[in-house]
Amino acid sequence: MEENVARHDLRHTDGRWLRVYGTPPPPDVDIDAALAHHVPAAASGIHQRYNALRDTWVAVSPARNERPHAPAVDPLPAGCPLCPGGPEVPFDYDAAVFDNRFPSFSVAPPTPPSAPAIPGIGSLADAARGRCEVVLYTSRHEGSLATLTDAELARVIAIWADRSDELWADPTHRVVMIFENRGEAVGATLSHPHGQIYALDRIPPAVAQRTAALRAHRTRTGSSLSQAVVDADVGSDRCLYVDDDFVAAVPYAPDWPFEVHVRARREGVRRLGDLTAEEQVSLALALRAVVTAYDQVHDRPMAYLMACHEAPADPTGAPVADHRLAIEFLPPHRSAEKLKVRASVETALGVFINDTSPEDSAALLRTAAPRLTDADRAAIPRVRLTTPAPEQPINRA
Repeated sequence: MEENVARHDLRHTDGRWLRVYGTPPPPDVDIDAALAHHVPAAASGIHQRYNALRDTWVAVSPARNERPHAPAVDPLPAGCPLCPGGPEVPFDYDAAVFDNRFPSFSVAPPTPPSAPAIPGIGSLADAARGRCEVVLYTSRHEGSLATLTDAELARVIAIWADRSDELWADPTHRVVMIFENRGEAVGATLSHPHGQIYALDRIPPAVAQRTAALRAHRTRTGSSLSQAVVDADVGSDRCLYVDDDFVAAVPYAPDWPFEVHVRARREGVRRLGDLTAEEQVSLALALRAVVTAYDQVHDRPMAYLMACHEAPADPTGAPVADHRLAIEFLPPHRSAEKLKVRASVETALGVFINDTSPEDSAALLRTAAPRLTDADRAAIPRVRLTTPAPEQPINRA
């Protein structure tokens, strides 16, 4: 079953984009009018500061304190800025992506403040260049990757791939990460089903460490470390879901008690844009299985951080070799009532101490995960996304 989904591009007068997928916007909509009584775009003050002792950059974004906040348990969509008719999408929609009004990184960042300099390093401040986008999975105020309809879930993955491809086309981007923060326990401020995308102009430490491990293993053994990790997950007692295209498993050495990684099995799948239509369906099923298990294992939705790891750009701009597409779920819970807190050793040294056996966590999640069938696979549409030419956006002011 195939489904055609069109993308419609609109642009605010301040330059920010609103991209609507599916049902087109009304022909006479004024996308700026709804913002008249809301906090305006706030990128002032954002910059990056260099921590010389750790060789890392820290993003400073004062405007994040002005973001809208609605408790995750809010039963009503009234006042939700992400629902249809709100300030972000002032009309009914199927799914949408918009430039964040409260970004940590910007395509046109302000000049950083004056900063001290260290010999051999230079200034300790830099502009916060990049992109910050918000992805609205559905117009409905409630839902998750476990409860989206087949069409909605397939569309979300197609949207991720669409935005990923476009952001990677910018040669200044070294990292593009799609992510989701779900639940108050991880600091989510809005309960409407949504995720975000950051595009950065430099390689963060965690990405650099992973890339170095892949390169060292290839040099040492002549083989792919990503493939070895996938092979170790398939068929293990840590595995929650597996088909020809993806495997979802609690990793052998997780930082978090209920951590799960969803990994592409085919060599060469480095980014979302590398997925075939059938692999997108497999990814949809794997994500549904994992999030359903999280929702069922304690009979309540489990908060989590979700990060989609695509191959970063090497110095030539090409995807890093041996990197395999992976979506990692990092829930903070260690039981139904208790959260795992990063204490002194974990925060100061980066040495995580897991409170549970990974195999025991996997057994609990496996019991809670759905048993997906060929009928479930057939029900998910193969989405064909049509996009407007970049030089011909639909502009409405």
